[in-house]
Amino acid sequence: MSSNLEQKQATVAEISAHVAKAQAIVIAEYRSLPVADMTALRKKAREAGIYFRVLKNTLVRRAVADTPFKELAEKMSGPLAYGISADPVAVAKVLHDYAKTNDKLVITAGAMAGSMMTPKQVSALASMPSRQELLATLVGTMQAPVVKFVQTLNEVPGKFVRTLAAVQEAKEKQAA
Repeated sequence: MSSNLEQKQATVAEISAHVAKAQAIVIAEYRSLPVADMTALRKKAREAGIYFRVLKNTLVRRAVADTPFKELAEKMSGPLAYGISADPVAVAKVLHDYAKTNDKLVITAGAMAGSMMTPKQVSALASMPSRQELLATLVGTMQAPVVKFVQTLNEVPGKFVRTLAAVQEAKEKQAA
């Protein structure tokens, strides 16, 4: 019996470590979801850097007890799968996209540090661009003025060279 207690304590410690780094947690009910579908969902979550597991609710309640996600404990009942991620959009997007194609996975709740989210709010979060997309947009926006400036600077000598070429061509025509 003590090894079982030790396993539970290790699981709570593992969950607590992920929750400490998390920006968002999404809870989904998975009743009657075939094993192959759950495996595919786990693979997608792993690729997106999401800690996704089916866990005992009591262990997760203990792990989130003294964290900004403690309000989520009220929603923990039934067979639930937990998605925990440092990127709030990624966890919402992966679970929401999968739930759209598979009606047996139902998002029941979500939370960001200190605030609860309804399933509708989780889907709204899923529609936002990811962190990488936002960073790419920011870099593009910051780079645009510099590119335009370089193009403008490049145009002055280019125009000068084209003018000299036109003058030389005109002189060659007069000489011929």
